[in-house]
Amino acid sequence: MRTFFPRLKGNSRGCLAFEPLFLIPYSMFATYATIYMHELGLSETQIGWVTTLTLVVQVFSSFLSGYLTDRMGRKAALLTFDLISWSAGTLLWAASQNIWFFIAAAFINGLQRVPHTAFYCLLVEDTEPRERTYVFTLLQVIGVIGGLFAPLGGLLVHAYGMVSGVRIMYVLAFILMTAQFLGRHYTTRETEMGLRKKREARELGLQASLQDYMATLRAVLADRGLLLMFGVYILFNFQMTIKGTYLSLYLADDLGMDEGLISMVPAVSSVVMLLVLWLVMPRIPERLTNRTMLWGFVLSAVSNGMLALSPAGSLGWIAVSTVLSAGAMMITAPYLEAAVANAIDDERRAKMFAILSVLVLLAVSPSGIIGGWTYSIDPQLPIWLAAGAFALSVPLLIAGGKRAEH
Repeated sequence: MRTFFPRLKGNSRGCLAFEPLFLIPYSMFATYATIYMHELGLSETQIGWVTTLTLVVQVFSSFLSGYLTDRMGRKAALLTFDLISWSAGTLLWAASQNIWFFIAAAFINGLQRVPHTAFYCLLVEDTEPRERTYVFTLLQVIGVIGGLFAPLGGLLVHAYGMVSGVRIMYVLAFILMTAQFLGRHYTTRETEMGLRKKREARELGLQASLQDYMATLRAVLADRGLLLMFGVYILFNFQMTIKGTYLSLYLADDLGMDEGLISMVPAVSSVVMLLVLWLVMPRIPERLTNRTMLWGFVLSAVSNGMLALSPAGSLGWIAVSTVLSAGAMMITAPYLEAAVANAIDDERRAKMFAILSVLVLLAVSPSGIIGGWTYSIDPQLPIWLAAGAFALSVPLLIAGGKRAEH
């Protein structure tokens, strides 16, 4: 990482160096997770309920994540809850036989918001604000590279069948993710803010920490510019959940795409995103980041609309929609993450990010049920909901940009 990305220092280097060990297996099984559940007898509506249950548990773990991240320290909270939510979770998914296994996994994996907050703090706190866009861009790049390995999942499905192939993916995920968690733990250090917050949390106790939560919540609600940015972030996560849950089913069932080819969608997306990173992003000046995000949301809405209108069996329409969606994602996600990171005060970062996570999840939690219900009416509707989320983000982003100028 030091050779290829010399600007990375300290914890950002340690965090990103091991991230491929998570994202590569995740991109493999995430593509087939919904179809795997369907093959084991879950209906579209049951899949939606399991997704919503996971998100409901995430609401509670998000609420506690700021306190636990401050109380335990960034590194300890990250390692402990990553091992519970992901290492144990992937093993449970690998052994799943019916809906009850997935319900149990939903409770375990729903604890992932604690390490999510801890990772965010560990990655950001000792990084200069001007370097955060660079760090989040690299994080996006690593995710993109991980997507290139999704076709390996397709090969496993082709060789061993859907259920056995996905079980193998989950076992591989357990091995690689656990290696990532341990490697990252031993190559990072606790942040200065983390050490101070750890001392303060022990001195204050739970009641005083909860009072601090309420003060932080009031600060969030009083900042209209921050609320507008949070609104955009919430809509972005809403469409991610809807599309992530039902895209593979839509491609297989409604558009008639071969199950072995479905894994090519994230791979093609990854290639496009790398090209955009190489050819487009270096030419975007810092002062135009808001306008770039705006066009990214417009293109995302268009790409989802195209996908919803795709005729069955039309690989051309799917390909064009995938290319547009991937390009738009690359010019929105890193800038959005950096904008949110820079809008949050370092002094209250863990608790404020926990509150953001709670707000996101409260808004996103019904998405599984909404997605399942709309999919049962018409498989195109979840895709239209994703398009609508992007379209609604445009006026929010414009309003936030105008407020920032004043």
